[in-house]
Amino acid sequence: MSTDTATTGAWLRFDPDRDAGPAPSPCIQVCRVSAVTGWCEGCQRRLDEIGAWGGLDEAGRRAVWRRIRARRVSEGAAP
Repeated sequence: MSTDTATTGAWLRFDPDRDAGPAPSPCIQVCRVSAVTGWCEGCQRRLDEIGAWGGLDEAGRRAVWRRIRARRVSEGAAP
């Protein structure tokens, strides 16, 4: 997982359990899927999550964010 400025930017501060308003897209325009994890190296979403994003309701988008946070923790990064 990349630790450059893009992947540690402001979007990572979004907390799906606390922040009000619409969930922002996790996309940071770094679109490379890891052969090891199957996640996008930029946003840590799986391809099915990326494809579904536009059709998800707010609860679905927040669920994706929770999974992203869990993935970051499993990789040893800040949630």
